[in-house]
Amino acid sequence: MTDKDKRPEWSVPAAMAIPEGGYFEDKVDVGRYGPTFPKTPACYGFTIIAKLIPGREEHVREHGRLLAQTVTDAPDSLEVLKLHYLRWVLFDIKSETYFMYQGIFDTDFDKYTEDAVALFSKYGIDTVFENLEGFPADWKTNPASFVQFVRDHQCPSFLEYGEYPYVSADEIKKALRVKAALSEMLDQMQ
Repeated sequence: MTDKDKRPEWSVPAAMAIPEGGYFEDKVDVGRYGPTFPKTPACYGFTIIAKLIPGREEHVREHGRLLAQTVTDAPDSLEVLKLHYLRWVLFDIKSETYFMYQGIFDTDFDKYTEDAVALFSKYGIDTVFENLEGFPADWKTNPASFVQFVRDHQCPSFLEYGEYPYVSADEIKKALRVKAALSEMLDQMQ
């Protein structure tokens, strides 16, 4: 057994090439709303690219400010989503504005989507997706329509990398709490 074989999985960086379309044909997991995207070294996630309804740029930016304020006021407000990272981008293609949503999280696609719908309802926040062409008006009462919109606009990655692969956000927070406790203990010993 090599030293590499003795190391925990999270200590060895990993990369995964993903087939076109985002699924491995030999092991497609089917969830409540159809196939779920595979867990990769970066955990779960998706990228959505959709055309913005003309004139909605400021609505999207304001929604970003509202979400940031919600997290400032209630730091655990997005906890149910088990997010690692979330990135929103507006960009132009041929004088039309598009929105890109990138999220990396710990739950499967179906759970993340259902949790997002429930979360927005809980906090009385509309989704930024309401500013996108073709987004279903019944998304709050019909999670399947929300899921279908996401699936229709998902742009699967073809490579994902994890410096600490398959580690959940909760595991990272726990490790940081242990580090802080050890640091505090060592400080007290001096």
